[in-house]
Amino acid sequence: MATADVTILGAGVFGLSIGYVCARRGARLRVIDPNGVGAGASGGIVGALAPHAPELWNDKKQFQFESLVAAAQFWKGVEDLSGLSTGYARTGRLQPLETEKAVKLARDRATQAADLWQSLAEWKIVRSDDFGVWQPRSATGLVIHDTLSARIHPRKTCLALVSAITALGGEVVTEGATEGAVVHAKGWQDLIDIGAVLGHSFGNGSKGQAALFRYDARAHPQLFSDGLHLVPHGDGTIAVGSTTERYFDDPAATDDQLDDLIARAIAAFPFLTDAPVIERWAGVRPRSVTRAPVLGAHPLYPDQFIANGGFKIGLGMAPKVAEVMADLVLDGVAAGIPPEFTTQANLP
Repeated sequence: MATADVTILGAGVFGLSIGYVCARRGARLRVIDPNGVGAGASGGIVGALAPHAPELWNDKKQFQFESLVAAAQFWKGVEDLSGLSTGYARTGRLQPLETEKAVKLARDRATQAADLWQSLAEWKIVRSDDFGVWQPRSATGLVIHDTLSARIHPRKTCLALVSAITALGGEVVTEGATEGAVVHAKGWQDLIDIGAVLGHSFGNGSKGQAALFRYDARAHPQLFSDGLHLVPHGDGTIAVGSTTERYFDDPAATDDQLDDLIARAIAAFPFLTDAPVIERWAGVRPRSVTRAPVLGAHPLYPDQFIANGGFKIGLGMAPKVAEVMADLVLDGVAAGIPPEFTTQANLP
């Protein structure tokens, strides 16, 4: 490529998704990441795309809802163009209801979901026995079944995005010139570096550890119980995550916190007892000051852009983030970015 209209710095899911949409709209694209594709949190194993509870609605929840609804078409477009699977499937999620108070709250939320989710998905209460062995333990015998939650395979998604970008004439490289509009999507360390220059926090990193079991439950919904996410993938594995660690020494090291997570998962879901653990993973997720994505003008380079802070919902937010950032970068239109997501929201 002789010159680029858009340069993305960072080949995680935010950078690659934004690049894909820009290239799809005709921009000459270059993505640069010296560490390679999916080197950070986007190279993880969990891939749970789960909505916020349908209550106390705000711009962040609406944005995420629209992104989750758009995900099927978005990822199908990537798969069709790349010829590779992202592992996406909208399989839903089960959560236990342990008390009658929780049941009442869930019924209230079900009523709100009918309106807020625009009949595009359901938040319903069903008997846990309806799912046989595949159920979270529930003292009431009831579970929430939401049909909006989906799964995706983070690493396969990144590779599919690279292939789609290449098919559109773009390039993904470890080094190169920054030309045209520049978007910084460099992850957690960049948030810390920006804060150091500004003299106040602009975000940080939150480490997570997760495990991958060999157990084929690909047709089943996700399970969420006692802080544990179980995500069955289409390749015959189940990802279990994750820890949340504000302080850590080694971003990539697994330790006794993951051992405890694995033990808790087996105790809560006995069908995992004889399932082998085939991978242990650790990585750091970028967390902005507001805990929402930070999108818009770069705080240090006003003529450039930033897309960072996906934290635990980056994969679920990616389709919508990509569209609104492409609007901003290519057309100068920022109307689709909620106030909470702006650079200014993360400044004192």
